[in-house]
Amino acid sequence: MAFRKKAGHILAYKPDILIVPECESPENLKYSDAIPKPADMLWFGENRHKGLGIFSYSGFRFKRIRNHNPDLKIIIPISVTGNGQKFNLFAIWANNPTDPDGQYVEQVWKTIQHYNRQLFRKNTILIGDFNSNTIWDRKYRVGNHTHVVDRLKKKGISSCYHTHHGQQHGKEEQPTYYLYRHKDKPYHLDYCFVSADLACKIQSVEIGDYDSWIRYSDHVPVIITFTDD
Repeated sequence: MAFRKKAGHILAYKPDILIVPECESPENLKYSDAIPKPADMLWFGENRHKGLGIFSYSGFRFKRIRNHNPDLKIIIPISVTGNGQKFNLFAIWANNPTDPDGQYVEQVWKTIQHYNRQLFRKNTILIGDFNSNTIWDRKYRVGNHTHVVDRLKKKGISSCYHTHHGQQHGKEEQPTYYLYRHKDKPYHLDYCFVSADLACKIQSVEIGDYDSWIRYSDHVPVIITFTDD
């Protein structure tokens, strides 16, 4: 379902920042008057019906980092400022069918290499649809999900969900995606990784439940709340 048709349901949670994979382009976003307009927005994609949308519904403002590599699809490095804060955010919809090295998690792996200098031990977030999980690791292939998790760990960057709930990758109790929208085909594909200074401020990590969201999407939201201090 198009983002404009489910925006009201999502915005009821009053997000500060919203990452929307498979989002239509700005010219296609026609809201009703009752839907709040974003304070800032970036959109990237080659198909105006399906790209990656990054929205601010707060004082945060976005600026794309200069060394953005458009070959890594679709992963956008953004400098975020506002509300007395500044951090780097990597918005992710890992999906590049033209890359012979791999369409999904391989894009995230290449991102880690390319943006090594922007992946700081402080003030760093990687968030979105990684289209990956440890259960699909290819043992002898460089750049699988476990490789991504381990490399980020060396940078002091970890998954909010796994840190907060004390669960292992590949053994998640709450799915974020339902194949063909079938409840009996659940997978955990969506993540928010943060640097240690932000991990210690995690207040809650919520995963949307199937019954509330499945009519809107085959993915359910991952909602991260941080303390203000």
